[in-house]
Amino acid sequence: MLDIVLFGKYVLLFLGGLFSGIVNVLAGGGSFVTLPILSLFGLPPSVANGTNRIAILLQNVSATANFMKNKMLDIPLATRLLIPTMTGAILGTSIAIKIPERWLQTSLGIIFLFMAVYMMLPERKKRRKTDNNVAVLLRHLVFFLIGIYGGYIQAGVGFFLVTALTKLEHVELKMANAMKIVLTLAFTFVSLLLFTVGKKVEIVPGMVLGAGSFIGGAVGAKLNSILGVKVIKTVLVGMMIISALLYIF
Repeated sequence: MLDIVLFGKYVLLFLGGLFSGIVNVLAGGGSFVTLPILSLFGLPPSVANGTNRIAILLQNVSATANFMKNKMLDIPLATRLLIPTMTGAILGTSIAIKIPERWLQTSLGIIFLFMAVYMMLPERKKRRKTDNNVAVLLRHLVFFLIGIYGGYIQAGVGFFLVTALTKLEHVELKMANAMKIVLTLAFTFVSLLLFTVGKKVEIVPGMVLGAGSFIGGAVGAKLNSILGVKVIKTVLVGMMIISALLYIF
């Protein structure tokens, strides 16, 4: 007999993945939607965190294929930034797997609040890019730290990547979105392997979420040059605050 409640949860999961895929490509923060939905299946925070990586991986595969087709990627820059971001992601994922559940749950809430505040801050004026060894090292350090965050929780990492790419590497916004996806694809692959080995992944909900995310990633890539993200960001700020309160309390 069909379990209507369970079926409804899977439909919500698929739709959440679809929305997440679109939002993550256009802006970021889609995991603020998918993590609470995964919690409806009774998954502990660390398992929801790991399971969510299936969707992130699939949406980035479809989006990257679209961006490559439209020649929107700076391959040399992406290659240079892969090492610090992936190294950071390995460290961040290792922390996420070992940290006690309550600590992870509280830290999720705190991160959500900080990201909500971050999204409401006005953009700063661009500064000229400096290419001496110290400046390059510092920029790589920033991407290493972003990699740690991405490996640890993933949610909102796109905002950090786009900011670093546009402000530090002076990449144009549309290309920064594409570059963000490639970097996220690379370190998510590594993170998912570590979460799987650590038995922090539930395959069935992950694949349902991933199916929606795969489609959403392709749609988001096509919409990247058409739509703005201000309305979506406004909605996400509210969702982040609500999610933060739920996780903390």
